[in-house]
Amino acid sequence: MTVTLSIEGPVATITLDRPERMNALTMEMRAGLAAHLERVRDDAAIRAAILTGGGAHFCAGADVGRMGEDSSIRAGRARLQRGSHTVVKLLHTIEKPILAAVAGVAVGVGWSYALACDMIVAAEDARFGATFRRLGLAPDGGAAWFLARRIGIPRAKELAFAGRIVPAEEASRLGLVEYVVPRAALMEKARALAAEFAAGPTFALGLTKRMFDRAVGPSLEDFLELESMVQPQLHHSADHTEGVAAFKEKRPPRFVGS
Repeated sequence: MTVTLSIEGPVATITLDRPERMNALTMEMRAGLAAHLERVRDDAAIRAAILTGGGAHFCAGADVGRMGEDSSIRAGRARLQRGSHTVVKLLHTIEKPILAAVAGVAVGVGWSYALACDMIVAAEDARFGATFRRLGLAPDGGAAWFLARRIGIPRAKELAFAGRIVPAEEASRLGLVEYVVPRAALMEKARALAAEFAAGPTFALGLTKRMFDRAVGPSLEDFLELESMVQPQLHHSADHTEGVAAFKEKRPPRFVGS
């Protein structure tokens, strides 16, 4: 299994477990992650959850080696909706506290998944990046929506336009993570927080999540609908083709703007 679920008392831990590829996401992993999140949602004995990565990293985003499989824009839209969008909506809407425990890299849609959680606990070696531009793509997995809510549109644009890597210390200053701890203490801190939330009034906390979701518009659902129209078009662009080729050939991309 490349996504695992373990349960200890009222706390579930979901682990992206493909360390040899820095937990880069396949469609099968997205499906497995969604299934585990549905278990968290539906099992009354689970009162809080942690999302983390196996090995040295949280998630290196989508598996670039498997990109380019969509035969049409419509197929790409359906693929995005049943894959990353399903996961993001579950993380964001499950009426239980969900924490991301991040070590190493959390980039691309991997960072989107962390942002969709209620809080992020980062190891000192954690590094974050909205790196979609490197592949000629726009942010997906709700990244633009989450970043704009956390740090405002101008700063969110800077991160998305530059595609730069943000170390844990800077992420903390910007308000992109809630806690930064030594690598060895990462899971201990995440489990302690999850246990604290699980011991609380989780019905009230779940409804509090819904209130915050509606505090600022548009809704995530509306935003993801827009995203599902944008990203599949970019998957058929010349710049995306070049970005994927450059990644595989380990060279700088030569974008032409189309």
